[in-house]
Amino acid sequence: MAALVGVLFDGVAYGSLLFLISIGLAVTMGLMNFVNLAHGAFAMFGGYLAATLMGRAGAPFLLALFAAFAGAALLGLVLEQMFYRRLYRASALDQVLFSIGLVFISVASATYLFGSGQAPFALPPWLLGQWHLGAIDVGVYRLFLIAAVALVGASLWLLLEHTRLGSWVRAAVDHRDAAEGLGIPVAAVFTATFAIGSGLAGLGGALGVDVLGLDPNFPLKYMVYFLLVVAVGGSGSLSGPLLAALLLGIVDVAGKYYVPKLGAFVIYVLMVVLLLAFPGGLIRRKT
Repeated sequence: MAALVGVLFDGVAYGSLLFLISIGLAVTMGLMNFVNLAHGAFAMFGGYLAATLMGRAGAPFLLALFAAFAGAALLGLVLEQMFYRRLYRASALDQVLFSIGLVFISVASATYLFGSGQAPFALPPWLLGQWHLGAIDVGVYRLFLIAAVALVGASLWLLLEHTRLGSWVRAAVDHRDAAEGLGIPVAAVFTATFAIGSGLAGLGGALGVDVLGLDPNFPLKYMVYFLLVVAVGGSGSLSGPLLAALLLGIVDVAGKYYVPKLGAFVIYVLMVVLLLAFPGGLIRRKT
């Protein structure tokens, strides 16, 4: 029983991390109708930025997390204004080809700058060790991950559902011409939304270095996982990807623990079953 609870806890922590990194992709795909396969590159950027600031500049962990979010958001803002906005009304194939090209550029750039090995990363002492809850030991960093993702998720939900920016985003996506006619600054709204999604990816990449590892192939290695969260959960909402990320995280951890010979096969079986049962995603965006 203790082992089962431990697996569930690690699965929730892993799923929370997947949700944080994937939620920006859910927003851009569901609310902005842009297939951005380069989303993992922003997560990798945030991870390398945090690791570099902590390892070479001696920056505190929390400051490195903030820098990862801000740096990835700034990168997303610049790329959106230079490239992405030109393809908002392009075909899905054009968007895929463009974003997958960015993935390979990011992989080559990271390899040149940081080498092909794993990036060194050390957590601060206050996040090390375990807490003893009766007969169960839980990792302090896993608890921190769950709490951090819960805080970020709640803040994002409030932003999208209870602020003018959230209503502007939905209006701009549902009928861009009408939104512009009503005076909504659609271009600025899309830029801000894309920057926030990129920043969340960078924050997730920084938080996930200790769990997922970090090397130049990160965007390719975890691209399928991020797409799974969005496809299974339903793009354009927050609750759907959250539920999908938790399910996928728990099943992936449990599968690797109880049936290690099958490896990642279990999570793909779950994906097929869920997509057949819920072809439109677990929870669809209300229109």
